[in-house]
Formats: sequence, structure tokens, C-alpha cells
Amino acid sequence: MMEQPGRSTPQSATTRRGLLLGAAALAAASPAAAQQRASGSELRIGAIYPAAGPLALPGDESFRGLELAVEARNEAGGLLGRPLRLVKAEANDAAQAGEAVRRLAGMERMLALFGTAASPLSFAATQAAELAGMPYFELGAIADSITARGFRYLFRSCPRAADYAALGLQTAREMLPGLWRLPLAGLRIAIAHEDGLYGQSVAAAQEAGLQGGEAALLGRFAYAPGGQDLPALVARLRSADTQLLLHTGQAQEVLALFRAMKEAGWRPRMVLGSGGGYALADTAQSLGPALEGVLNVGFAPYASAGRLGEEARRLAEAYRLKYGHDPRSAHSLANHAGARLFLEAMQRAGSTEREKLRAAVLALELEAAEAPLGWAAAFDEAGQNQRAQPVLSQWQAGRLVAVAPEGTALAAPRAELG
Repeated sequence: MMEQPGRSTPQSATTRRGLLLGAAALAAASPAAAQQRASGSELRIGAIYPAAGPLALPGDESFRGLELAVEARNEAGGLLGRPLRLVKAEANDAAQAGEAVRRLAGMERMLALFGTAASPLSFAATQAAELAGMPYFELGAIADSITARGFRYLFRSCPRAADYAALGLQTAREMLPGLWRLPLAGLRIAIAHEDGLYGQSVAAAQEAGLQGGEAALLGRFAYAPGGQDLPALVARLRSADTQLLLHTGQAQEVLALFRAMKEAGWRPRMVLGSGGGYALADTAQSLGPALEGVLNVGFAPYASAGRLGEEARRLAEAYRLKYGHDPRSAHSLANHAGARLFLEAMQRAGSTEREKLRAAVLALELEAAEAPLGWAAAFDEAGQNQRAQPVLSQWQAGRLVAVAPEGTALAAPRAELG
């Protein structure tokens, strides 16, 4: 439940119980559990996400994944026999993120905080949470530095920027030369990124991985958030005869990049994005055929193969029942899977005491075959999930589909844009 009027009806909640994956694994609801929910006091968990500006859509999509996970937990008996109440706080910049943490941490029966969909927000929020001694579960922000500060009560379920860069470089070195039937030597690659914590984290790792390699790195180009100077950058990329563009940016910057390429009458042989705006259905709707064939490293999309794909389809149906339309990005899937991991660890802790919660998270080890949505788990002392890995996907026929690794791939990768 959430401290706002709910959108679901009793009938849709019952339907979701059958659709939300893993309800049986959470501990089946029973008359005894129902009695506990009625008699026990609720536990509160905070949710900190952007709700306005360029990050509003991924923020809302991320929150919805968490919300569905909390509802599933409540339908299966709650946490430690007590119902969960989700308290949402808006944070559109770093200052608001820190203030949201302080406000939520001061609330009675606040067990932990979840968030935040964006690296700059997470960096600020997690610092404030550590100072408050409040456990913080990061579900979607990827900057490596977030979990590199030695915080005791910070845990992250999703991959890091270094993992994104590694898969992108593997694609550049192995997959694309094979598809193009060209040698890696001489492949002309450029890196473009928004000049913030998110873009810098991915691009720095990409640049380091390309230094001294066979491919020709034309340069790493940062631009101000918003992408107003992207037309000038496109002119430079065209002059350098760029074949592969590695781009990390938010939705408005992806739109600005493709608009600039159209106006210049040029595009590289392939664009490889790193999450952000490349994962959004709204981006595809805005760009139409121009986005066809674009590759993206990021969270596993709903259109995936194997057990992940089967469970993702059930989650998508639960999403449609609650919100009235299809999921708008894989942010909801990633946040749902991560929240499920942490809620399970909190149940195993058997206590709300923060040291026991920490011990339970660090002890949680799940292989992909047994984890929710195949989201494997094994946490190091820094709180980072070492088994979280990004997926390579591609826009094909208007939808984002997984194309690597094997077992997750729903379709074969295509060699060209368009």
C-alpha cells in the first residue's frame, strides 16, 4: 500500500496476485498471515524518484516497478507478518534528494529507503541516508562511485557503469566486426556523453577500454546536459568519418542527436546507446524509423527470451492491469526485480534491526535460475550486486528486444541502422 489513494480495485489486485511472479516463493498468504496483517503495525519504506523534468518518465517507470513489488509482497503476507506502506518522495535534483532522505528518515516506522533512477540523485540521497543510519536500496542508478565510498547501509541491485562499458566494448570488438565482415583494426569509434555523473561514468570506462586497442578511438566528446551543442559535434563526427558512435544520454539528448544527424544528412554505420533515453518507448515513438537498428546496453528489456522473458510478460500484464497501458521502459522491470531481492533479504533477516538487515543482504546468494526475473544476486562488502549484468538489446520493428547474451536473446542482432 502507499500513502496516496490507490489506483487498483480488489478484483485487479486479486488478478495481479496470480500474475505477479514469485508470489508463491514469497510465502503463501494464509488466514494466520491475514490475522497478522490485521493486528500488526505497518512497516514503512520510502521511495525517492524524480517526478518532473527530463527524468520524470524513467523516474515514474522505476517507481511503478517498486510499487508492484510491494503490492506483491503484501498480497503474499507482508514483511515479517506486517503490511508494508510505500511512502513516495519527489526528488528532481541532488538537493531535493538529500532533503527527501532527511524527511523520510525522520518518519516513524520507516524501515528503509529505495530509489532513485538517476546517478546524481542517488549519489546525494545515499550519502544523506548513510549519515542518518538508514538502509538505502539503490535499484537503478549505475555510476560506479555510488558504491565506492565505503558506506555500510547502502546496497545496489543493478549493474554498474563499468559493466555497461564492458558489454559495449565487447559488442564493438567482437559482434559488429563479425556482422560487418570487417577487421577490428581501423574501426573508427567515437564516444559522446552528457557531462554529468551518469555520462561521465560510462564514457570514462569506455575510453579506458579502447586505449591502445586495434580500433581507432577518434575521441571522447562531452556535451552539456540537454544537448544544445550536439549539432556542432555531429559535424565533427561526420568529418572524422565515424563508423560507430557510443552515446550515453537522456531522452532529450537522444532526440537532439538524431535531429542533428538528420539535418546534416549523415549518420554513422551504428549507434550504440547506454541505457538512459535509448531504453524508452517514448523515444521510439518520437523518432520512428530513425531509431530502427540502434543498439542499447542496459537493463534487460521486457522482450527477452527464456525464463526472464516469461516472467517479464507476466509482470507486463500486471502492469497493464494497474496502470492501463504497456510498460514504457525496462526501468520498471529492473526496479521490480531489485526490490524483490531486497524484500526477500529483509524477510530472511527476521528483524528490522539494521545490522541484521545488512547481514541478510550480504548473505543473499541467488543464481539466475532461482532469482526473480532471473536477476541473480551476490553482494560484496560495498553493497554492490556482483552478479547483476546488463543486456544488449536492439530496436527492431518498433520494440526493444534482447539480442545478447545467449539465453536472454529473443532475436539475432542486425548489422545496420534502418
